[in-house]
Amino acid sequence: MISLRLALPVSVLLVTLTAPSIGQTSDDARKEAAFPMQAPSQVSTARTTPAEPKLAPEEMADLYMARKQYREASEEYKRLTDQNPKNAVYLNKLGISLHQQSALTLALKYYQRAVKADPQYADAENNIGTIWYQRKRYGKAIRAYQKAIKMRDDMPVLYSNLGYAYFSDGKYEEAISAFRVALAKDPQFFERGATRTGSILQDRSVSDRGRFYFLLAKSFAQSGNLERCVLYLRKAKDEGYASMLDVKKDPAFAAVLKDPVVIEMLAPKPLESAQP
Repeated sequence: MISLRLALPVSVLLVTLTAPSIGQTSDDARKEAAFPMQAPSQVSTARTTPAEPKLAPEEMADLYMARKQYREASEEYKRLTDQNPKNAVYLNKLGISLHQQSALTLALKYYQRAVKADPQYADAENNIGTIWYQRKRYGKAIRAYQKAIKMRDDMPVLYSNLGYAYFSDGKYEEAISAFRVALAKDPQFFERGATRTGSILQDRSVSDRGRFYFLLAKSFAQSGNLERCVLYLRKAKDEGYASMLDVKKDPAFAAVLKDPVVIEMLAPKPLESAQP
């Protein structure tokens, strides 16, 4: 049994892609059984309740994860991995439960065991990349995400994660290319809210948010989604991005230059009236 005193959960987003759905129970879902039907002359004061459903160990662990009870989830998954040491799904889920407690070294160990158990398990390889991303080892993160894409090239989250790693490593054109692929696979990917259950992690934290939004706007422009291009240009301006006038120089933005919102964004600020 794992018993750890750990730091606050890391700020990660989980995307439901390949994880099985979990069984759920709640107090308000447990209904009392109805009185048994009786003949008119009969009287019954007895009342019965149905047997409480028993969750399988994996379902219980998944339920703990959904409730953000990560320590309890870790204990359940550890029992499962002890009983099934070559089950890549259990190993990956144990890694996630530890990851959410900021136990990155231990989480990495179980992700690596998951990939060893199933060399084509893209979810676990992606999660290895997220460990390196959070440690700011962007080169290692990029290589892990690239390996995951070779395993599964149909998952937009992998390209998105790769884009974030390129961006944080200062490789902006490569970041744009990765984001463009993610958008081609799911045009609403960056607007879609992430859920808390699943087998894949995504970290959307960036330091230079203004530049990030600007590059994302460029990705949308190149994919032909002008509405979202304008939306993210606005976000970049709101974040104080200093090179907004690059929109006028970059051919990627040619189609939005006549948009009234863009014209207003790029207009020079009027001089403030001199105070008496």
